[in-house]
Amino acid sequence: MAEGESGSPKPTLTPFDEAMEALSSLITKRSRADKSNKGDCFDLLFDYLKILDLDHAISEMKIIHVAGTKGKGSTCTFTESILRNCGFRTGLFTSPHLIDVRERFRLDGEDICEEKFLAYFWWCFDRLKEKTSEDIPMPTYFRFLALLAFKIFAAEKVDVAILEVGLGGKFDATNVIQNPIVCGISSLGYDHMEILGNTLGEIAGEKAGILKVFFVVMSPLAYNLCQLLLKLMQFEYSLLVFCSLFFLQYDIPAFTVPQPDEAMRVLEEKASKLDVPLQVAQPLDSNLLNGLKLGLEGEHQFINAGLAVALCSKWLERTGHLEASYVEQSSSLPEQFIKGLTTACLQGRAQIVPDRCINPESDGDLVFYLDGAHSPESMEVCAKWFSLAIKDENQQHMLNSQKNLESMSPLVEKHCDRSRKNFTQILLFNCMTVRDPQVLLPRLMKTCARNGVYFKKALFVPNVSVYYKVGSQTLPPTDPQVDLSFQFSLQRLWEKIVRDSRGGEGNNSDAVCEEVKDDLANGVRTCENSAVFPSLPLAIKWLRDSVQQNQSVRVQVLVTGSLHLVGDVLRLVKK
Repeated sequence: MAEGESGSPKPTLTPFDEAMEALSSLITKRSRADKSNKGDCFDLLFDYLKILDLDHAISEMKIIHVAGTKGKGSTCTFTESILRNCGFRTGLFTSPHLIDVRERFRLDGEDICEEKFLAYFWWCFDRLKEKTSEDIPMPTYFRFLALLAFKIFAAEKVDVAILEVGLGGKFDATNVIQNPIVCGISSLGYDHMEILGNTLGEIAGEKAGILKVFFVVMSPLAYNLCQLLLKLMQFEYSLLVFCSLFFLQYDIPAFTVPQPDEAMRVLEEKASKLDVPLQVAQPLDSNLLNGLKLGLEGEHQFINAGLAVALCSKWLERTGHLEASYVEQSSSLPEQFIKGLTTACLQGRAQIVPDRCINPESDGDLVFYLDGAHSPESMEVCAKWFSLAIKDENQQHMLNSQKNLESMSPLVEKHCDRSRKNFTQILLFNCMTVRDPQVLLPRLMKTCARNGVYFKKALFVPNVSVYYKVGSQTLPPTDPQVDLSFQFSLQRLWEKIVRDSRGGEGNNSDAVCEEVKDDLANGVRTCENSAVFPSLPLAIKWLRDSVQQNQSVRVQVLVTGSLHLVGDVLRLVKK
């Protein structure tokens, strides 16, 4: 161990920790909404590809590229699972990660192993460090991860690479690819408006930035000219006419899902201007699954599954593995497609995790329902899923309890009141400050209420994930310097919404709030219907203590508003 400044032993970093320290150095504190960076100089991505000798490799890669507001991660997960079950070696790049950065890079359905990750990480990082300069600086955090994904998939010789757009489409790092096999645009909605625009049309225009045509230079001598023109084509559609005189044009097909009229009009206009064949993939018919369930929960997943089937069908067709597209077959699906759809798995989306800290042998009296919804539309979908999930679980739990009681003697039954549980719903919420909680929270509460679900209490916590540092550090119990002003504003909003829903006045939300101290002498601000905790671990401790103190209650906690929050909860609960 090395010695720290105070003289105490300083822990030696593991090789993985050292990589995370290096990766953290690429995180910029500049707001993503900073309009002055013009997409962070998109053309630099082509320079990075040359430095890493990846420009030729990704031109040969058989890529499926997916953008969208909601469901793009689920669509990519379904797509990967289908093609893997068809016998292909798959590479999947998604974001964000929930616990470990290696989750972003999946090979054949599994997170890349630490040994391979470190080898590819340092190969890319060291080469970029050596070759970059003031004019071509080190890539920022997400750009480096995208470049690392290209390196991993090229070196591992995957048959298909499925790339999820990080943000937007037009200026996203993944959009440096020029010739994907097929593109997909999942459901569009209002999100990242500070960057992508304030209307659905503007947002759709940014997402449609992944639509493109590909040109093959007729003469090898014109290769450098082609590279230059391909860069410019990202922004100048007028070059298409000029290019058609010198290059062979290949249409890159694209699929989307049923969209709001405003968004669909923009997508169709962009596709028409580029001469891109754009088709609408209909939601998957559940009857095609032969009585099985989709691997990802929620009715909305049939929309994502339908898009995934279309993307896989077109990929198989264009790579010579199919004579006719499965999209045209409405009466049945191949066995491999069904297996892929029903075995797909994605953390943090409609995920149910019992807390086994209290009783490792049972399903637990504390259950977390995790969904990283953070847009108005996805919040409504999340609320519907949660309402249906707890209804099904509660009915099953009561049915099992009744069967257990019927098998007991009357004397034993009299002393088995613990089998008769009361169910209580709690909300655990946080969102980024760029979101609008005045839209998110009412949508969540009203949708749950329409389905007969009412939260006994809402818990608001600050961010735990350290955004300027990547890694799997132990979460601190509390930070005395943490700023809770945003959480207090969430609490005031929640109290107003609850009272308004009951027909009361919502202007005196602070009147019923009081400062209390928990067992660890940490401040917790409690109101009639909510509480603000200075840290997530303290909120989890409060939930566990509540369950242990009242064993007749089964507590069902909906965790939503932020994928970062979902990841932090998973890290704590799965320890």
